[in-house]
Amino acid sequence: MQNINQGELLCKINSPDDVKALAEKDLDTLCHELRDYIIGILSSNPGHLASSLGTVELTVALHYVYNVPQDCLVWDVGHQAYAHKVLTGRRKAFEDIRKLNGPSGFPRMSESVYDSFGTGHSSTSISAALAMAIADKLNNKQAHHIAVIGDGSMTGGMAFEALNHAGSTEADLLVILNDNGISIDKQVGALSQYLTKITTSSTYNRLKNRIWNILGGNTDTYSKHKTIFKKASFAFKSLFSGKSNFFEALNIRYFGPIDGNDVHTLVKTLSDLKNIKGPKLLHIITKKGKGLDAAENNPTKYHAPGLFNPLTGEINKKNTEQDNIPKFQDVFGETLVELAKADDKIVGITPAMLSGCSMNKLQAVFPQRTFDVGIAEQHAVCLAAGFATRGIIPFCNVYSSFLQRGYDQIIHDIALQNLHVVLAIDRSGLVGEDGATHHGAFDLAYLRCIPNITIAVPSDEHDLRNMMLTAKEHNGPFAIRYPRGKGYLTDWRNPIHKIEIGKGRKARQGKDIAILTIGVCLHTAQKAADILAQEGIEAAVYDFKFLKPLDEELAREALSEHEYIITIEDGCIIGGFGSAIAEFATAFKMQNLIFRMGIPDKFIEHGSVAQLQAICHTDTESVVKAAKQILRSDSHVTTQKFD
Repeated sequence: MQNINQGELLCKINSPDDVKALAEKDLDTLCHELRDYIIGILSSNPGHLASSLGTVELTVALHYVYNVPQDCLVWDVGHQAYAHKVLTGRRKAFEDIRKLNGPSGFPRMSESVYDSFGTGHSSTSISAALAMAIADKLNNKQAHHIAVIGDGSMTGGMAFEALNHAGSTEADLLVILNDNGISIDKQVGALSQYLTKITTSSTYNRLKNRIWNILGGNTDTYSKHKTIFKKASFAFKSLFSGKSNFFEALNIRYFGPIDGNDVHTLVKTLSDLKNIKGPKLLHIITKKGKGLDAAENNPTKYHAPGLFNPLTGEINKKNTEQDNIPKFQDVFGETLVELAKADDKIVGITPAMLSGCSMNKLQAVFPQRTFDVGIAEQHAVCLAAGFATRGIIPFCNVYSSFLQRGYDQIIHDIALQNLHVVLAIDRSGLVGEDGATHHGAFDLAYLRCIPNITIAVPSDEHDLRNMMLTAKEHNGPFAIRYPRGKGYLTDWRNPIHKIEIGKGRKARQGKDIAILTIGVCLHTAQKAADILAQEGIEAAVYDFKFLKPLDEELAREALSEHEYIITIEDGCIIGGFGSAIAEFATAFKMQNLIFRMGIPDKFIEHGSVAQLQAICHTDTESVVKAAKQILRSDSHVTTQKFD
């Protein structure tokens, strides 16, 4: 790690109390130093850059005005919380953010008392902060409760469910809507700031609250008169803004928009809002990637840019032998375009991951057949079901950990009706530095129990392409799950052909032990078999390709010819591929020793994929070790705990 200049003020900040001790005039300097520090660290230790750069001023202002952790601060998702981590006693540790045993890239209650709630998925902050506000009121505890949510996360339905509930309460809740998708026009901004000063002033709100309380507050007293009062107040704001306000209609007091990159405006506004009771929303406008020109100009590219030059923002180019090997997501994107050109019934759906899943390739060719629905996984899955009822073939691409949110829709809307929907499940298995909230650990287990669904797991790019064509031709729910990152083939643009559903293959002969695999774990098994062969151990390797329907003929062959069986999967060990093999063996009264290897029954934290595979004992070395132990032992060990 290069020596990063922490600045004269920042190097003295070890807690929010140190921020509060500063003169307000010094906050600009602190923001500048903090922003430079984040840029310096992330240039050599990749993380989520643009989001956190945009919220530096907000973070400083929040810790200057509020008393966290006594006051509860909840960051939605957490991409924008890096400055918060630096200011809350983790400045030195921040150098190792997202590394094994270093700080998480997301808020974690177990990591710091200043992290009021663990986040990683979107749209949770308002619900959590509202609950804290209600609970503190029940416990007679005086505290403020702040939820910081980005405009992207507001597309998630849960955020509006929480707002709907909040509006019916008297909870001391402040929702800060961080809008980094639009800029402020100077004239409109000046008027907005003026109106904000009025609506946050003690005089205005004393009068408004007095009238409201005379009318019975949030009780049913004088309900007709209060309705008139709210409409009048609402109309007043609408008259000046030229637009209606959804939040006011939900009984959420609305303030803003204000410049979210002006720390002094934020301090003044937040200080005023502290004295206003009940649920309220502050709308701020920030510049995503602020402070680094390249990130400001291309915030999507610099969301998580990898290594870059901290002065110019230029992203480092890698020159390796793997440059010609594509990412699985790019193979998906190009193959989808190829299929869509041949069949005009194909459409693509993704919840805010156009570039992340490479569906932007389809959008470039067929924009009218590409649907980015925002962060709304439930809607994405149900939308796909609706398309299928009209003869459209939807390819719905969702990251594995995010698809958990659409589970009811998979069961109720797709599988129950046996609709022809293709679920492309990206980022399956261990994803690395994003950690526990983002690992695609559970998809094999949570999908396998659903009737009517086919589950395909490619081991390489050819498999993925062939499975996509097979899924297009299949009449029913079809899931294809594949990992993050690079594939294995330089020559991957093979002519696509249909494959037989539910059929795997024997990839390697061997008489001593059989290693049964699904997906990319095939490559780990092949490497382990090579090492074992050098020690005189012949290991057969089986590539099952489909979890459901399971290739029972292949399973019977493997179990009949080998007493000792190892199963490997990059998913949770409970309920997945190994469980399917064990269930098959039990059903047919086969007495094999079956040793299952996979992600253990715990949440796996962050680190490189290689490091996490070693921790989970699913790396090549662990497979070799397990095989040797099994062959020298008479005991029927079936877990992955070995010496």
